[in-house]
Amino acid sequence: MPLAVQFSEYGGSDVLRVVDVPAPAPGSGQVRLTVRAAGVNPFDWKVMQGFMSQVMPLDLPAGLGSDIAGVVDQVGEGVTAFAVGDEVLGTSLTPAYAEAAVADADSLVAKPAGLPWEVAGTLAGSGGTAWTVLERLKVIQGETLLIHAASGGVGAFAAQLAVARGARVIGTASEDNHERLRSLGVIPVVYGEGLADRVRAITPEGVDAVLDASGRGEIPVSIELAGGPGRVLTLLAFDAGDLGIQVHTDGASGNTVQALHDILALIEEGRLQVPIWRTYPLAEAAVALDLSRTGHVGGKIALLP
Repeated sequence: MPLAVQFSEYGGSDVLRVVDVPAPAPGSGQVRLTVRAAGVNPFDWKVMQGFMSQVMPLDLPAGLGSDIAGVVDQVGEGVTAFAVGDEVLGTSLTPAYAEAAVADADSLVAKPAGLPWEVAGTLAGSGGTAWTVLERLKVIQGETLLIHAASGGVGAFAAQLAVARGARVIGTASEDNHERLRSLGVIPVVYGEGLADRVRAITPEGVDAVLDASGRGEIPVSIELAGGPGRVLTLLAFDAGDLGIQVHTDGASGNTVQALHDILALIEEGRLQVPIWRTYPLAEAAVALDLSRTGHVGGKIALLP
């Protein structure tokens, strides 16, 4: 039987176990993958700790992860887009922290031959979310976008996608990440007190839109800099909706495949970077999640079953 990471109670990473599980079987319109890489995201440790249990109740024991890349090893009824042996990436239906997983065929795209597995397995969640929020913010060429936590998972994707659209991007980050942001075409600024003055020193007229991928209390200054709440969107300040801003909680919102096609094209053109900070085997999923939880990572984290 294939191995998978599971937890039988909510808690810290010490609740995780690597166990044998029955191989999942694909249904109609689905495929099964031999997993080569699974992306590690902050959402995963929030699920593990029970923070999402009110909106996403689980039958325990349960697994983690949805960002996936692997090789198709079984095809369900009605699937014509993929065949056994195809290399794919996208979003899984069953937990991705596993040696085998099932996915809807229409949530996957073909993996380019030269793309490393660890990169392929980390694109769908953060990349799809970033693509979707730029659509919601209607960011276009010539506009200025402010991104809080621009060096983070979603922030780094959003910054590069916005630059590719022809927007000017200002990104908040710690000074340790400023050189990396400059390499992505982003104008970095330090977050914290005095942020409005630092942004206005770059763009005295303010900004056209703001993406808050930080949740550290920047909403009031974001509304000030954007000249109102209409084009301010947060991924984390769930209690700020009554200020008139957009609160986005739905990830890629069904846009995963379109987002992945755009992201893969930019990677191939050399216009989008996906730095991999660490990779771990399934047995070290706890280490990976603990690092993700710190919020101080230098790129994406992937599990390689």
